[in-house]
Amino acid sequence: MVFLLHGEDSFRTRLRLGELVAALLSGAPTGATDLSTLAEPHLGTLLGVTRHDARLDTPGAIMLSGQAQGLFDVLDEPRVVIVDHAEALGELDLIASFPREAALVLVSVERLPAGRARRSGQRAKAPNAPATNLLEAVEAAGGSVERIERLGPVDVPGWISARARLHGVKLQPDAVGTLASAVGGDTERIEQEIKKLGAYTNQATVTAQDVRTLVSGAIEADVFELTQAVVRKDSRTAVATLERLLADGNAVQQILALLLWQFRVLLFASAMRSSADAERMAKAIRSSPYAIQRATAFARRVTRADVVRAYETIYATDQVIKTGRAESDVAALTLCVLDLCGVANADLRDMLLVEAPRR
Repeated sequence: MVFLLHGEDSFRTRLRLGELVAALLSGAPTGATDLSTLAEPHLGTLLGVTRHDARLDTPGAIMLSGQAQGLFDVLDEPRVVIVDHAEALGELDLIASFPREAALVLVSVERLPAGRARRSGQRAKAPNAPATNLLEAVEAAGGSVERIERLGPVDVPGWISARARLHGVKLQPDAVGTLASAVGGDTERIEQEIKKLGAYTNQATVTAQDVRTLVSGAIEADVFELTQAVVRKDSRTAVATLERLLADGNAVQQILALLLWQFRVLLFASAMRSSADAERMAKAIRSSPYAIQRATAFARRVTRADVVRAYETIYATDQVIKTGRAESDVAALTLCVLDLCGVANADLRDMLLVEAPRR
């Protein structure tokens, strides 16, 4: 039996690996269930499991693990050989020739090129042609291939709620949303933050303020809420959100910089056409695909001219603050937000005697 688990979500891949290995050892069905309900596995404590790293161990050593019986092993005891970083496996013939009495589980936490069964528009290879990549080799051996997808933005709140229930942590609905905005689809970090929040509140219900206090990046979630209000031209919500950010002790210049960043994300999100675009754009601006996808719905309301106008407003605010021309930094930032919302007579650009921002 050959299994391949691959994808770019390392934490959810580990959960699925633990579920699969437990099923193989017990003889239970190997199909996947709801990963959000599974505890993190500890495979090192299981008998009958051998683990290799394809970057370090030779194909011969991996093959030997499938063939060998321990001195005290029962003859029909199930054996599972796990190969991490399977994309580095040098000899793909190992997959077809692996002993049938053992299960080979290949794990690769990265995007893999498609196997021949998944490619379209290309000439089919001869039936006996050797496999050219890992997916082809597994398919040729009749193995099972599972891709562990990253969570989409709409799936993140549900995942957070499920993991919190698993760990006995109570989250208020707004705390779920704040945490989702702060960490995105990073399931490894979600797990860590939920445990941290649970320890901090000591069985009390976690609030959005708790998340903002403990979770790095939570301010970005509030600034995203501010940006949403600005895009909707909802000045009341925008000013209330700004006042909350200031009351939490966030610096004016920090809020201004993050507001500029959010408009940059909106600019890129407005050009997104697919998930692949989101990943490419995220790398270009050192953001995350989650942030790009999250902004897509609001990006449809924003034109390039709107973004340019926002850049000019934020630049003018920065210059007014630095040159001391406003009554106070907070007053300047408040006028900036009102101007972005389209409120008349809130434009700070008239206060400048410097050149316009370069575009």
